[in-house]
Amino acid sequence: MTEPAEAGRDAAFMRAALGQALAAAASGEVPVGAVLVREEAIIAAGHNAPIASHDPTAHAEITVLRAAGQALGSYRLTDTTLYVTLEPCVMCASAMVHARVRRLVFGAWDPRAGGAGSIVDVFALPGLNHRVDVFGGVLTAAGATAGELSPGCHSSRRRYRWMRSTNCTGSQPRA
Repeated sequence: MTEPAEAGRDAAFMRAALGQALAAAASGEVPVGAVLVREEAIIAAGHNAPIASHDPTAHAEITVLRAAGQALGSYRLTDTTLYVTLEPCVMCASAMVHARVRRLVFGAWDPRAGGAGSIVDVFALPGLNHRVDVFGGVLTAAGATAGELSPGCHSSRRRYRWMRSTNCTGSQPRA
């Protein structure tokens, strides 16, 4: 269980990731955002961009890991926490292990492609030389899935408008 101060910190950085998800939606991408943090500072922030970049690996997590590696001058991103709005896929989860991310905090579970326990738990595979501490369901209602959390979130026509009105958290529209 996380300490109250850590839970508050997680919520604040998850809100920054949600801001990145809004940027993804505004760009016509699947609304997933991420931020990488070390010592209370955001090192890198990004969102999904595979459509615009014509790159199937341009998931929010990969984009952030690449930017952080450049910013820090190393592919080893030790003592960092990655905040992402959706449970990472297998590719992204594996990249976090290779980058030596210390902690992963994500919002909604992804029962169709989640690599942190939904379809497979990459972080628990035997034989890996690094372990990532994983915390899911942050800022969601009792561990909601992506579909339950944001039923209109992935509809291409309604996605951006819906996200702006709800912050893609399933809450009531803002006043």
